[in-house]
Amino acid sequence: MNNTLFVHLPEIGGPDALAPRPFFPSQWLSYALGLIVVYPFLIASLRFRRLRQLHRKYPYTRETLGKMTDDEAFEIQKVVATLEFPLIFARSLQSALFKTYGIPSISHLLVKTNQFANPDTSLKRYTDTSALVQEMIGNSPTSPRTYISLARTRYLHSPYRASGKLLEDDMLYTLALLSWQPIRFIEQFEWRSLSDLERCAIGTFWKSLGDGLGISYKGLPSGETGFRDGIHWLEELQVWGEAYETKHMVPDMKNREMGDQTMSVLLYMLPKPLHPVALQFASFMIDDRLRKAMYYDPPTPFWSSFFSTFLVVRKFFLRYLSPPRPHCMRHSTYTEQADENQRFFLTAWEAAPYYVKPTFWNRWGPGAWITWGVFGRPVPGDNGDRYCPAGYKIEDMGPRHFEGKGKKTMDVTMEELKGFRTGKCPFH
Repeated sequence: MNNTLFVHLPEIGGPDALAPRPFFPSQWLSYALGLIVVYPFLIASLRFRRLRQLHRKYPYTRETLGKMTDDEAFEIQKVVATLEFPLIFARSLQSALFKTYGIPSISHLLVKTNQFANPDTSLKRYTDTSALVQEMIGNSPTSPRTYISLARTRYLHSPYRASGKLLEDDMLYTLALLSWQPIRFIEQFEWRSLSDLERCAIGTFWKSLGDGLGISYKGLPSGETGFRDGIHWLEELQVWGEAYETKHMVPDMKNREMGDQTMSVLLYMLPKPLHPVALQFASFMIDDRLRKAMYYDPPTPFWSSFFSTFLVVRKFFLRYLSPPRPHCMRHSTYTEQADENQRFFLTAWEAAPYYVKPTFWNRWGPGAWITWGVFGRPVPGDNGDRYCPAGYKIEDMGPRHFEGKGKKTMDVTMEELKGFRTGKCPFH
């Protein structure tokens, strides 16, 4: 018995046992098919992880959403805007501002100020508006940067509001678009819908921002008695905004003038051969009422089908094939800290490179090579001080003739803001 065992041991543990077993192509195919089946479910699970984390961190129910604070709303919206849907969120705000130009009372005023309608100033005006909006929504409600940006915006608007040239209803309509357009765009173009928690956060944040801008809600049904929560505020504002559009968004050549000038800014960084396609896409992204108000043609059937298909494919790719954006790649377009001169910088540019620091990377990196090599456009540091390479001070933003003005007025406004915009619930 022992001899038998002794004889067979070398056969079991001999050299033949150490030789690799043949790996057949069918096994590779099995593993590949398994990965193909499992991968989309894994990505889908990871994609919803942040939403689950938000709901664990802020365990509100539909009945208790009215207790959400401004600080909480800011944090939730920041996740939506910088990590979950950064591209669509940013484009929705652009679309919201563009849509206001379909109201003749707004377009006439902007043409008269000669800032947006003048090609010599439109690029800076566009950048100033974008930067102020980013400062207001990108920093916490009680941040000094938020207080200054709100005060600066109120100061720039004050002479037009005081004279009646800028209507209070137009202010409320602009706020309605800025708060509702991100929700509409995400619902229409993104890989998932927003939850009630996220919708309430957006409503809560923008309601508080409207308070900070001194916008009245008396025209809304609950404007005098108060709103239950951010969703309630959004719903009433949407109904009011749609009625306002129906009545006031009418065809006018000044609408077209503002639309064309803004389009020239948005197309600034594209080669001219691509302008016709970009204009088709811009027409695709706006609704029939705005097209008619601006005398724009609808997209052709071919391009409409093409863009619709592309967006459907994008939804599928993001939800099932693309991992979620990591926190280190969160969307941000300005510096978080001021430099030694208390100035801030933009870190990217969509048109002229206003307020972008002329670092070696910004002047000689891949983006710069494409900017001046392919498109023939200036890069940060070109043309002397024209594009403000030293950065910006929030309290000086706006048309050049307003620089250095309004400090006393803004100081009073900031003290007022500190008294009521404290990061707490804006409904109680």
